[in-house]
Amino acid sequence: MTYAAPVKEILFTMSHAAGFDAAVADGLYDGLDAGTAASMLEEAAKLAGGVLAPLNSPGDRAGAKWSAAGVTAAPGFGAAYKQWRDGGWASVTGPESHGGMGLPHLLNAACIEMWNSANMGFSLCPLLTAGAVEAIAAHGSPALKDTYLAKMVSGEWTGTMNLTEPQAGSDLSALRSKAERAGDGAYRIKGSKIFITYGDHDMTENIVHLVLARLPDAPPGTRGISLFVVPKFLVNADGSLGARNDAHCSSIEHKLGIHASPTCTMVYGDKGGATGWLVGEENKGLACMFTMMNNARLAVGLQGVAIAETATQQAVAFAHERKQGKAAGDSGMSAIARHADVRRMLMTMRALTQAARGICYLNAAAIDRAQRETDPEKRRQASERAGLLTPIAKAFATDIGNEVASLGVQVHGGMGFVEETGAAQHLRDARILPIYEGTNGIQAIDLVTRKLPLSGGEAVRREMALMRETVEQVRAANVDTFGATARRLSEALDALESATAYMFDALGKAPDDAQAGAAPYLRLFGLARGGTALADAALAAHRLAAGGDSDPAHPARIAVTRFFAENIAVAAPGLEASVTEGAASVHAAATALAG
Repeated sequence: MTYAAPVKEILFTMSHAAGFDAAVADGLYDGLDAGTAASMLEEAAKLAGGVLAPLNSPGDRAGAKWSAAGVTAAPGFGAAYKQWRDGGWASVTGPESHGGMGLPHLLNAACIEMWNSANMGFSLCPLLTAGAVEAIAAHGSPALKDTYLAKMVSGEWTGTMNLTEPQAGSDLSALRSKAERAGDGAYRIKGSKIFITYGDHDMTENIVHLVLARLPDAPPGTRGISLFVVPKFLVNADGSLGARNDAHCSSIEHKLGIHASPTCTMVYGDKGGATGWLVGEENKGLACMFTMMNNARLAVGLQGVAIAETATQQAVAFAHERKQGKAAGDSGMSAIARHADVRRMLMTMRALTQAARGICYLNAAAIDRAQRETDPEKRRQASERAGLLTPIAKAFATDIGNEVASLGVQVHGGMGFVEETGAAQHLRDARILPIYEGTNGIQAIDLVTRKLPLSGGEAVRREMALMRETVEQVRAANVDTFGATARRLSEALDALESATAYMFDALGKAPDDAQAGAAPYLRLFGLARGGTALADAALAAHRLAAGGDSDPAHPARIAVTRFFAENIAVAAPGLEASVTEGAASVHAAATALAG
């Protein structure tokens, strides 16, 4: 099936759920308006649907190939990357000081969604480069910025993130890679890294690795980690490429999904040490790397939205074509989309996808405000909101990607379980999303232990107040087609407020109990925030229709919001009970799980 980017839905979500129009009105987007954004996204959609999507299934079948000479990208990827780069897409949010467009993260979020819906295996390459650009721009020396940023912002060179080692996955305190001062301002890096996305490929002439390593006199644990730029090829003073660095890919992984994305084992220092340059300060590299990781976490959430969107499109198309049984009122065999249970699955897919999109776009818009607001207090509040929403965007949206892709297989029936339809690939590709860039369990713990306490809890209280305001607007609209939306979303918010109060108490008295309930708490937050984001869009559609707007999607937006409220958000009270009453049974599980 061909992917068709839902540009109108994306633009509507940007404008009416994520606050694009408000940011334009506030002067935050430097003259950018809805028309310009629409034109840009239409062009992005053409590239996604016409160039990247046709390579998705063939790239999955062929995969990236490793040899001693290096990694060869999947067929067609090199030409597609050149077309993507020549279109200027690498530089959308890049710093203007080094050739970037400096456009909003919210606009780029829409592009990231489209690229990954079309071809996630391809899109992982530019995704990591954008994070590397942000880390160097934020923490690199002037010399590092001058040497690397222009080429990376333009897409001529790509970037990677090197954290994981065999013994150091989620716990980076166990990291063993070493760095030694070379005496010339550079460092010599020795060690190996695993699971490095696009650690090697042949689509660009240079690859800029960001590598975590320890200095000989570093303190133990995460306080003793430094970050280094280690290029595949050294760069001469005039900007030309010099000698090959002592860094290479020794193998690539054979994986469940994302076959076209080379997941590399990288070896540094086989011949005496790879040459690297410090980013930021010695022993403070993890803070620098978190700049890249936070960028990547939102992008991974958008990958969840992306997989969910393309799986939904395919399932809806299949359900309208496939005929089985006879639905009420039909004279012959019916398309399976006519059967109530299939409709339930399709609506679940669509509602979850649009709710996850709303959360991710809200996150991107908060990042924009945190970087662009001139008032210090507004910047602070926006930064806290971005921090609060990031773990929810990453974890909720990637869980949704898996759930929706799995439902897509179910809608296809037996044909979904075989590879020919492509439904299975969506599920295989989606399964990595809750794992990399910080597992979803870690995101939940981050939300509860680090983000809820922001400003003494004011950040989360501000967010819940915004959600409550939306619910009251739905109630005041008094529109029959909203059904029980206001009541069900209000119940979800009641559950969230109760669970949040419990979490604040547990953090002070029983931190283990708070961590035991962290995952259901994040899910509960996602349901409430996703449901109210849908309601914001539905309310906007209702107001436009009342004013004479002829938006044909107006009834559909309300229908999706109502379905979410009445069929999905109703899980909120159960999640609240899991958060507030489930800790003891989690702790008691040691008996049942004894080896």
